[in-house]
Amino acid sequence: MKTYDSIGVQIPQILLPRPGIDLHKWAVIACDQFTSQPDYWRQVEAIVGEAPSTLNLILPEVYLEQPDVAERIRRIQNHMRQYLAEGIFESSEGLIYVERTVAGHTRKGLVLALDLERYDYNKGSTSLIRATEGTIVERIPPRVKIRDGAAIELPHILVLIDDPQRTVIEPIAAAKQRLMPRYDFDLMLDSGHLAGYLLPADLEQQAIQALEALARPQVFAAKYGVAPDLPVLLFAMGDGNHSLATAKAYWEKIKPQVGMSHPARYALVEIENVHDEALVFEPIHRVLFGLRSDLLAALQAHFGANYTFTPLPDAATMTARVEQAGGPRQTIGLILETGFGLVEIANPSSNLPVGTLQAFLDAFLKSGGAEKIDYVHGADVVTQLGRQRGNAGFYVPAMDKSDLFKTVILDGALPRKTFSMGEAREKRFYMECRKIVAA
Repeated sequence: MKTYDSIGVQIPQILLPRPGIDLHKWAVIACDQFTSQPDYWRQVEAIVGEAPSTLNLILPEVYLEQPDVAERIRRIQNHMRQYLAEGIFESSEGLIYVERTVAGHTRKGLVLALDLERYDYNKGSTSLIRATEGTIVERIPPRVKIRDGAAIELPHILVLIDDPQRTVIEPIAAAKQRLMPRYDFDLMLDSGHLAGYLLPADLEQQAIQALEALARPQVFAAKYGVAPDLPVLLFAMGDGNHSLATAKAYWEKIKPQVGMSHPARYALVEIENVHDEALVFEPIHRVLFGLRSDLLAALQAHFGANYTFTPLPDAATMTARVEQAGGPRQTIGLILETGFGLVEIANPSSNLPVGTLQAFLDAFLKSGGAEKIDYVHGADVVTQLGRQRGNAGFYVPAMDKSDLFKTVILDGALPRKTFSMGEAREKRFYMECRKIVAA
């Protein structure tokens, strides 16, 4: 397989379901979605039934704390070996151009493999491939248990490039009639349509050369107005930060035993251009479950004179006030069993409202103020969960996607769960696979 060390890219050997497999049942949404909505995953199970499916190759995180998790992992790894042995897959080497149409918009991406030697998720990283938000290291070990012993990987990882001139992915889209179709079908449960195409050699090389051009130090320095010796950031995490961190942790664990040419050195991802008009940064809202202490009193105590709370009549007023907010005070919506309100913070500790809020939530949870927290997409979901007895929801504003790369370059990783690339149903579905064991 071809590798391009200067940009940390490998042309992967892609595994896709052979003809005759029902792709509507094969592809399921990222495992870290609908973690507080088990009904969604029950619907997926009903749709899939006994058919070959990526549902059998992943562990939906809604089940991560269930007592049978070890047995679930064992079944996942058995299914991987079974699918390989039964000839479920067809293999081809190359880059896959992907189009995902949902809610009337089509996002464009390119599936390739990234070199985990060029990735560092730790705070202060200056690697070519970087996390865009804080990595919760406690979330990695349970995921390593799945990857350790897994025969294949299948990504829901979306990685961003900052390509304002649209030199990498968009020329491929313009030449789509020259590509080899590999799949084209409707996704389950109102998540749109997915199509994938294998690139010919000349377009593959064109994409690689465009990535190499973006990674030139002089181009990087001029784009961001930084010193020419500042390390280049080419790939920034979009979705699936903890999945890529898990692949990295597993690689570091086995590297001394397997050597540097092992397939687990690389991770399969889809890259997208942050300037794609169909790509929208959605906020990730917070829900506290099992409140044990007075939340409003805790907010007042934490922020002191900088804190103001204003009751509001309904959810629509709350979301409108948050989205229209401006000025130096940061504004966050609050959803309680008793109603809605607006939290305003003066002299905030973070540049982003979500960062200021997260600092409070971390301290509140540490002190035992609530049983647990979840991170959810959509105003309807945070409202529904926040209004339930013993819960509270926080509605946060979205960040401007054009600020992402420069913020990470200058300030480091953002607070965790700062943004989401689309709503929950728009998340990446598992489709392509890749072997991560030596032949």
